[in-house]
Amino acid sequence: MVKARRKSHGSGSDAEPLQKNLDGRSKWWVLLPISLSAFMAGLDESIVNTLLPVLSRVFNCNVSTIVWVMTIYLLVVSGFLLSFGRLGDLRTHKVVYAWGLGVFILGSVLCGCATTPMILILFRAVQGLGAAMIFANTPAIISRNFPQQRGQALGMLATTVYLGLSLGPSVGGWLAEDFGWQVVFYINVPVGLLALWLSLRFIPPETPVEAEPFDWAGGLTFLSGLVALLLVLDQGHAWGWTAPITLLTFALSVLLLCVFTIIECRVAHPMLDLSLFKNRLFLAANVSAVLNYICLFIILFALPFYLITGRGLGSEQAGLLLITQPLIMAIVAPISGTLSDRFGSRLLAAFGMTILAVGLWKLSGLSPQSALKEVPLTLCVTGLGIGLFTSPNNNSIMGAAPPNRQGIASATLATARNIGMVLGVALPSAVLATVMSHSQGNTTALFLGIKASFWVATAIALLGALTSAVRGKSIVVSR
Repeated sequence: MVKARRKSHGSGSDAEPLQKNLDGRSKWWVLLPISLSAFMAGLDESIVNTLLPVLSRVFNCNVSTIVWVMTIYLLVVSGFLLSFGRLGDLRTHKVVYAWGLGVFILGSVLCGCATTPMILILFRAVQGLGAAMIFANTPAIISRNFPQQRGQALGMLATTVYLGLSLGPSVGGWLAEDFGWQVVFYINVPVGLLALWLSLRFIPPETPVEAEPFDWAGGLTFLSGLVALLLVLDQGHAWGWTAPITLLTFALSVLLLCVFTIIECRVAHPMLDLSLFKNRLFLAANVSAVLNYICLFIILFALPFYLITGRGLGSEQAGLLLITQPLIMAIVAPISGTLSDRFGSRLLAAFGMTILAVGLWKLSGLSPQSALKEVPLTLCVTGLGIGLFTSPNNNSIMGAAPPNRQGIASATLATARNIGMVLGVALPSAVLATVMSHSQGNTTALFLGIKASFWVATAIALLGALTSAVRGKSIVVSR
């Protein structure tokens, strides 16, 4: 199987460097720029999210306006992932990934130069375009260069993402306070340029597998349909779930996604090869990924409310308690990825989701009288569960896709993350709003809403354990 994959990536002048990359120690240099760009993107995402109150004060605008700095980035990234994943399959992943770094760096510079909220939102869309090109192709590059150690490499990549997410709030606060909010964006420039140079230097060249046309109709309908759907999920609580604009936007998203499915079934070279989802392993692993990310972002959304609003902690003290989970995830992810290379992903993924469900159930028991030390101890459990699940599950998704569909597999994985993120914020938002509206918004209602959110998350994690268990066996590549 490994030999067949090597052959499919190209021939002639491309074969020799690829062979060296796969067999020699030099292949680990490929992971350096990929990890650096993943760390940069994770750091930027978490920094900007925590910077929103500062930006609202600097630009003298309300929260509903400045939140679009985060929302537009999410919408652009999600909408373009599949298109750039498919483009990577057609024009090589290295080329699209390198252009993505360039666009992300440009977007960062422009964001730092913004003088009004609207200009900043516009430039964040540019930054999101570059991020989509990066996210859609990084797992494909790793899968191509680490066919026998894919799980280990994906686990190490996950570690850098988790470290970026965990360091973001503290680093962002320090940079914004001592050097100004613009530095939060400018810091991406030297890091991005280093990642770009390392990418051009160490990632082997590729030869396009097939000369196929790009499916523009499919790309545009998917972009429009998914953006409309995510917009409803993200803004529904603000618009009102039964408001005309919410219902019309949701109906439009369903219509566009149905049209997209029809197009993909009829065109000769679809953007999204729907036959991939006939593979039970690929389908179940993507569903499990969405469920896992929903649980993760419920934790990230609900726990700060518990600690800061409910228990009266400062943001710095709350951040120190919350950092436990990503640190455990960063430690466990490469270990579980390595194990999945040897033993497959099904049991590891199912076990991870089960442990996550136990941790979420423990979080649902937090009360106003709970000892604060229970929070980091319980987050160790949830971090262990997520760390055990993520790398094996990602490994199974990439392993289930053929070589000429690795970009699409990367993009579906990244899309699952973004959909899980939106649902992971929308669900507890709706639960909290519903509970507090029936209780005049007092503190007791806040704790009840948080408890209910974690109950929902526990049920979702158990469902994820089931979908992981029934996925079927993944192929273990012998070393």
